[in-house]
Amino acid sequence: MTFYDTILLTLKKKLGIDNFIIETPRDKSFGDFATAVAMQIGKAEGKNPREVASVLLPKIQGIDFVESASVAGPGFINIKIKNEFILKNINKRFKNIRNGGIIDLDYGSYNVAKELHIGNLRTSIVGDTFYRIAKFLGFKPISYNYIGDWGRPIAMIIAWIIKNNFKITPKKLNSFYPAASLYAKDHPEFIELVQKIKKEFQDGKPEYVAIYEKFLKISLNMMGKVIKRLNMLPFDNNLGEKNASKYVRDVEKILRDKKLLKMDDGAMIVELKRDSDTAPMPPFMFYDSRGADTYDTTDLATIYYRKITDNPDKMIYFTDVRQQLHFEQLFRVAEMSGIFSSENLEHQYFGAITGVDGKPFKTRDGNVATLSDIVDTVEEAVKKRENKLSEKTIKMIALAALKFNDLMHDMKSDYVFDPAAVTSFEGRTGPYILYTAVRLNSVLEKSNTTTPSLRATP
Repeated sequence: MTFYDTILLTLKKKLGIDNFIIETPRDKSFGDFATAVAMQIGKAEGKNPREVASVLLPKIQGIDFVESASVAGPGFINIKIKNEFILKNINKRFKNIRNGGIIDLDYGSYNVAKELHIGNLRTSIVGDTFYRIAKFLGFKPISYNYIGDWGRPIAMIIAWIIKNNFKITPKKLNSFYPAASLYAKDHPEFIELVQKIKKEFQDGKPEYVAIYEKFLKISLNMMGKVIKRLNMLPFDNNLGEKNASKYVRDVEKILRDKKLLKMDDGAMIVELKRDSDTAPMPPFMFYDSRGADTYDTTDLATIYYRKITDNPDKMIYFTDVRQQLHFEQLFRVAEMSGIFSSENLEHQYFGAITGVDGKPFKTRDGNVATLSDIVDTVEEAVKKRENKLSEKTIKMIALAALKFNDLMHDMKSDYVFDPAAVTSFEGRTGPYILYTAVRLNSVLEKSNTTTPSLRATP
């Protein structure tokens, strides 16, 4: 359970409110968290939100980890957490990791044969930053790009290449899956072919494996170029579901020995529901009704693989918020099976990136923005503001601005991507911090200061 989840669950229990949401204010002077729950209750019950907030406030102030709580505006409640509680939880999260301990970090999760897009931005930047911090602190991080390389999309791409006798090139590769998906809507016979190819590919048919390996090589090369452009450290491993599938039978044996598997309407599942659960908890599907592996299956097999290969002290996953339930199920099965302790499995989820209109950010032509598009857009914005700078300096400022903008927002919340605001030289932005660092270095150089602790690094 993350620090955020601990705070949220305690507040829900103390207030007796299930539909309770906390967010991180942009202005930290207001506190660590804020909630509009009093306004929601006031609207539903026809009450003054500030009066509702005044009733909730003493209960929140009485929680042992709360430093202070106050009402602002029409009924927002701002909450500040005690520093000692924050420090205690940070230490607690890593208490089982020995000095120099191993942390497996799962981020990226890029799909094969698909150009990296804006949806891959947060996992890339946050994951890479965490990797660098963990290494700096003396841990031994191992990064995994859990590539999508096994299911129906891969079979669809193989089928489309064979049907059209396409030559596989970087330029064409990104168009195969969208075109195949569109064609499949009106051609059921193509879907049947895809299902057949999926089974035979997963069984190791040489013809399909050869096609896969060809576009996998191109995909990894395309990924590598974007990773380099984002100045990310290369992944230690690019291993996805295909690799995990090799260990499914080992995991199945473990589950059978523990008597956890049961048949349900033709599918093989693990029941997860506990008496203490207050929210729905669907079963974990190990095999579907056709006897095929599922996303659940390969994710559990991946934990098993990393356990026997890395034997890490902790595994941390970085994905978007939509996968919360999946990881809760996955971690519960890992614990029940004895494959890995759920205490040392962690899901760090994050919100979405939108345009200034509140909708998913897209390029000028209306297409979903690729990561290369995003970097281009930010570089153009910097160049527009500071056209006298060298090309190298523009690229450096743009990248710093992009990363700072992503990291400054609360991971759990959505945020608006506005290239003009991201590259501003005023306010809380990457370029302003760079500018300030350069100014400080200049002052120190003029004063002939050599003390390392006073030196600023841009």
